[in-house]
Amino acid sequence: MTNLQKGLLLAAAQLALVASLAAKYAIDRARLPRVWVQTAAYDPSLPIRGRYVNFRLLVSTDEAYGSPQNLRRDWRDVTLSVRDGHLMASPADHPTGLHVSPWRINQGGEVMALVEPVAFFLPEHAVDPSRRRAGQELWVEVTVPKAGPPRPIRLAIKQGDTFTPLGLR
Repeated sequence: MTNLQKGLLLAAAQLALVASLAAKYAIDRARLPRVWVQTAAYDPSLPIRGRYVNFRLLVSTDEAYGSPQNLRRDWRDVTLSVRDGHLMASPADHPTGLHVSPWRINQGGEVMALVEPVAFFLPEHAVDPSRRRAGQELWVEVTVPKAGPPRPIRLAIKQGDTFTPLGLR
């Protein structure tokens, strides 16, 4: 086998690997539940990883958790699901690696947020969506797999009752 043939074989193997991953995510987006979730954005850029927005997802919790103040020291493993158009965190009976904790929001008060951050990578020349004017909220559409953190699809800005998806891709 010549060096050219070896190189072409390696390129074909890498292309097949990337294509299989893209196909898996496309199938997941078609098959798994999707939901728009309000976010709390932070850490807009890290030079090593490129341009992205890192955010925590604000979740609704089952009554088993009670108020955010009751969870201050007791983070628990949770399973995520979509119920009535909301991302729900429910206590898990096995370790999942996903945890919720109280998160202080700008309007005062606390909500529950997924501790594990979700990253949304931005095109090179896109405006950073985490910098918003007063009264605007950053939302993300995610797919919710059976295990692991939600996977972001697209971002939107909500101001009052107006919901505007951002064309960042």
